[in-house]
Amino acid sequence: MRSRTLTILMGFTVAASLAALAAAWRLPGDNRGYEPVQPINYSHRLHAGEMQISCMYCHSGAEQSRYAGIPSTSVCMNCHQEVRASFELVQQEAQDAEAEDRTAERIVSSELQKLYDTLALDDQLRPLEDKAPMPVPWVRVHTLPDFVRFDHRPHVLSGVSCQSCHGPVETMERVRQEAPLSMGWCVNCHRDVNEHGVAGKTAYASLDCTTCHY
Repeated sequence: MRSRTLTILMGFTVAASLAALAAAWRLPGDNRGYEPVQPINYSHRLHAGEMQISCMYCHSGAEQSRYAGIPSTSVCMNCHQEVRASFELVQQEAQDAEAEDRTAERIVSSELQKLYDTLALDDQLRPLEDKAPMPVPWVRVHTLPDFVRFDHRPHVLSGVSCQSCHGPVETMERVRQEAPLSMGWCVNCHRDVNEHGVAGKTAYASLDCTTCHY
């Protein structure tokens, strides 16, 4: 009886292990869950979620070219010329200054300071004479093989949402890859579009190999 019980338990253990391996198994190149640390902790949850800034404000290239593009630091400075810290930090400094009977100081968050350092700006956001501005070395999250020709324009202009491929970025503190971005995943999406349309409108998504492959 004891031997039979042990055999059954071992069987369950092996089955559970195989199930876990099957769930974790992925094809080569499937980078779902990839979530690299970025040089500046930019929060999509704050900007795209809470503040509801349009994706196209920062990634305007998605409507005009194959690539969505990374926003230049000048786009960041449209807001952060004035906004240099979170509302909570500014409010806390105002309360501390009032309690200590002094003038409130301008607060600069540590992450935004990295932006200003990259731009070679001083405390007054004036160019430093002995330093040259440098681009922010963002780490790319979504990468396709060289033999794949993906163009953002027809997708965006057809009404395909950014979340369809990139997941709920408006909830992400740090962006990660949500979809497998495999050929099968893309083909299934095209088939679904041809059957159901996009955003309630009839649409056609090519299933010709040469659409995506040179």
